[in-house]
Amino acid sequence: MPRLPAAARPAFAMLSLAALAACSFAPKYEVPAVPLAEHYKEAAADGWTPAAPADHLPRGAWWTRYGDAELNALAERLALNSPDLAAALARYEQASAYRDQSRAALFPSFSLGGKVERDRSSDLQPPTGSLPDYYGNNTLGVSAGYELDLWGRVRNTVKAGDASLAAAAADLESARLSLQAELADSYIQLRGLDIEQQLLQDTVVAYEKALELTQSRQAAGAASGLDVARARTQLQTARSQVSTTAARRAVLEHAIAVLVGASPSSFAIAPRTAHLSLPDVPADVPATLLQRRPDIAAAERRTAQANASVGIARAAWFPTLSLGGTIGYASYERTDWFKASNLFWSAGPNLALTLFNGGLREAQVRQARAALDEAGARYRATALAAFAQVEDNLALLSRYRTAAEDEAQAVAAAQQSVDYAMTRYREGAASYLEVTSAQTAALSTQRDSVSLETNRLRASVALIRALGGGWSSTDGAAPASTVASQAVVSQAAP
Repeated sequence: MPRLPAAARPAFAMLSLAALAACSFAPKYEVPAVPLAEHYKEAAADGWTPAAPADHLPRGAWWTRYGDAELNALAERLALNSPDLAAALARYEQASAYRDQSRAALFPSFSLGGKVERDRSSDLQPPTGSLPDYYGNNTLGVSAGYELDLWGRVRNTVKAGDASLAAAAADLESARLSLQAELADSYIQLRGLDIEQQLLQDTVVAYEKALELTQSRQAAGAASGLDVARARTQLQTARSQVSTTAARRAVLEHAIAVLVGASPSSFAIAPRTAHLSLPDVPADVPATLLQRRPDIAAAERRTAQANASVGIARAAWFPTLSLGGTIGYASYERTDWFKASNLFWSAGPNLALTLFNGGLREAQVRQARAALDEAGARYRATALAAFAQVEDNLALLSRYRTAAEDEAQAVAAAQQSVDYAMTRYREGAASYLEVTSAQTAALSTQRDSVSLETNRLRASVALIRALGGGWSSTDGAAPASTVASQAVVSQAAP
């Protein structure tokens, strides 16, 4: 083989190092496969129309579809004051700092060092020539170092840091979506209790009138004391249910206060019986869900991080090559320290290779591969669980709709039964037991109707949460940054 000319040898060496620097021992990354269907089973069974490209949830403000200004205001307070969201933001900032630490290895490091000290030589140490018994030891120098990333260890470390940061950004979005969904769900339950409370209070008024009727009939000798006792039992039972419903509402109000970062002792939501709008939630095809759920995106990025970690572990089998150098001045006298004769320097490559470490590297590679397998399995499990959640809530919305239609007919029939029973009682054709039975059935069906409407709204919130809200993996960390800045302003406020 002919020898290279001397002038070409440095260039050849640089090309060789560049070729080595392109090496990486991380496996080729592939997103773990997840079984996908062409459409959601429950959506197809109920005749849902697939979402068109123009159909989408409002980006970041999906709760506005319920048409409630107070819910919108509470969601804004949550974004600004939620301590749970602030904690999620802090975790994101930690991941950002760790990523920046990993990127530092891409650049050379420089350090400045020096010392000024007074030394005394030992009388029993070997002779050192003309060195006096008392002398100074003064140095000042600059050191530089840079690791040539021959096997991709540094680059894979950076890739792992980037993936970890992307996962943390998705985690922040997932936490925000969970808190928003919890707020909307609690608010819907609270408004459902307001409607139920009003129904019970109206029922108490009706039962008071019924008690007055039985007492009047008893005074006239047309009714027995048993009728009065039954009417009073109905009335007191309804009053008890009013108090029980008020207690449940208070607990929900306190939970909402904590979500929005307010003190439960000073927080209050005025009762209101207006109905919320049931939104039309567009359901994309299952494949789209993989880009719409922040928790799925986080699981996928952690799989990529684990894949890069395999390359880091495998690179430990190969030598590390670094370039280093030092230049400075040294003197044992305090005067004439920085003259040319006191200049020192050193420069050159450093090569290090571990020959034996008791199987440590093999164990680290096995651990990294097992972590990759675990991350891939968790990604698949997260995706499959997301599909199940969408199917669950599509089924709930469909069945609740049918149940609500049937229940509306039951409410109308039960009210007719009450009217007929009261008419028969006034005419003396029936006992008050018939009235109380009809009243009990009517109240039960009315409360069931309110509960079904509340459950339909809650199922729609759960479906929106299962679909990922208005988030998409193409958003990256932009929504996270927005929430982060808002939370920082809120936390800094007095």
